[in-house]
Amino acid sequence: MPRVIAIIQGRMTSSRLPGKILADIAGQPMLQRVFIRTSRAATVTETIFATTTDSTDDPVAEYCGFSGIPFTRGSLYDVLDRYYQTAKQAKADVVVRVTADCPVIDPALVDDAVNTLIGESGIGNRESGFDFVCNRLPPPWTRTYPIGLDVEACTFKVLDKAWKETKELQHREHVMPYFYEGVEISAVSRRRSEGVSPRGFRIALLNYITDFGDYRWTVDTPEDLEFMREVYAHFNGRDDFTWKEVLDLVHDNPELAKINAAVQHKTLKDIDKRALKK
Repeated sequence: MPRVIAIIQGRMTSSRLPGKILADIAGQPMLQRVFIRTSRAATVTETIFATTTDSTDDPVAEYCGFSGIPFTRGSLYDVLDRYYQTAKQAKADVVVRVTADCPVIDPALVDDAVNTLIGESGIGNRESGFDFVCNRLPPPWTRTYPIGLDVEACTFKVLDKAWKETKELQHREHVMPYFYEGVEISAVSRRRSEGVSPRGFRIALLNYITDFGDYRWTVDTPEDLEFMREVYAHFNGRDDFTWKEVLDLVHDNPELAKINAAVQHKTLKDIDKRALKK
């Protein structure tokens, strides 16, 4: 089995909800919730929290150190470099990307992505596997899983290639667009679409059989945080519920989804404008 390293990115200087990754959700900071749930994935060898060297993220490093969460610190704006350095240090064969604002991330979806990536060969490669697997792609593609269940996985080999080759700010901040940019995909089953990107990367997009892509289960605003606190309150602070249990909860209590229904999701083209000054 290859060495699979899940890397959770997070920083305190969120543009819409500063400090959100340490916000309390049923007695634990959000980053702890994400770390615990991601770590439960059976395919993951180790989960590491990747924050920045900026002084604003000192509280994040202090919390991780106190709580025993493995962590690294790297570039504030060059998140691709943060991932690369963390993965290299951890001797990763496979890298899983998760963000710290997704406290209902489901380990089963992480396992789906990793198992699809490594395939029968045991490691993704151009002959018998995939280079990059995800369960959502930005428009014009249509996501089928709720926003906040996003998982991306790639081999270290192609992460190294992206790190060496791309200088575009969008690629450096959003980490993995270099792999799928411009790809044309087609369905091979109800649950999977495939394609080869213009740069030659073989891509797999995992779909759900029903489209729930407009459901919002991420934390980017005060309304999102209120929604997530209500979800965890329903489960009495547990963190072992599945995404389908959240789906049932929202369907049974439609007023929950109204809490953050007006929030607009940021697009892939959005980059932190402060990076332009660097």
